[in-house]
Amino acid sequence: MARRGKFSAQKRRREAIKRQKKQEKEERRAMRKEDQDEDAVNGGEEDPDIAGIVPGPQPRLYDVGDEDDI
Repeated sequence: MARRGKFSAQKRRREAIKRQKKQEKEERRAMRKEDQDEDAVNGGEEDPDIAGIVPGPQPRLYDVGDEDDI
């Protein structure tokens, strides 16, 4: 006959690890969802990395005058 005791203990251990990983994954998903909800509420704020950027042609950095002055 087959030995069932050893294998069922291993299976219980594997399933416990699987449940733990699943629980951690659900917690991470919930945290991400909360972060997304907070971002949606704070949507009116401007991103500091792109604050003040205007689409289209940008003004020149230096006023280019006559080339004789260079």
